[in-house]
Amino acid sequence: MKKQKGIVLFFSLIVLVIMTVIGVALAVNSTQSMRMAGAGSERVEAMASAHGALDSVISTNQGVGLANLTGEFNAGTMLGVTSTITPLQLDDVSCQRSANANSSNLVSCRRSEISSVSSFGRNDMGRLTVIAGVEQEVLTGS
Repeated sequence: MKKQKGIVLFFSLIVLVIMTVIGVALAVNSTQSMRMAGAGSERVEAMASAHGALDSVISTNQGVGLANLTGEFNAGTMLGVTSTITPLQLDDVSCQRSANANSSNLVSCRRSEISSVSSFGRNDMGRLTVIAGVEQEVLTGS
């Protein structure tokens, strides 16, 4: 009987080490992909929450609420989103769009800016801000 050299055992151990390294690399890559996908979905969720809060603030404060605004107004926090209404000008201006245009200038507008800020991510490190301009028609005293 010939003395065995163990070369097959050596090559099989090398192949086992290579396959282990490949397996660990794939596991790490999979974990990073999951984190990136999670971060993307959190951003989409924060965007949806900010838009929802913005729409809610507009519908809640339309009409007299926006027309009588004299300074910055904290519209509250809902769904983890903080909304603020800021008048752009305190005096009336001509409306950019009006379905009831007339020559007597009885209708003017007051412009406000509504911003909704949503935090997301680990320790709320990400901040997403949605801003909308609103023009509220008011009657002038001519």
